[in-house]
Amino acid sequence: MTGYYDYVLGLIPVSVAGISTALLAAGLTLTVAVPVALLFAIGLIGHAMFVNAPVDDVTATAPAASQDSPQFSAD
Repeated sequence: MTGYYDYVLGLIPVSVAGISTALLAAGLTLTVAVPVALLFAIGLIGHAMFVNAPVDDVTATAPAASQDSPQFSAD
């Protein structure tokens, strides 16, 4: 099953190649087209890392506190 991060990993080289080719066809030089295309790839990576970050499901990993267990306090 492919998820969001699989699509991001696939879009990184596709975006660099596609945007670079489009910018080359528009008349920009290769030394300008590739860095501009890489900015889009960096944006994809940043979105995957910080905006839509992979987080664990806290409710599934944290055990629920049992009512039978004694509550310890520092007092």
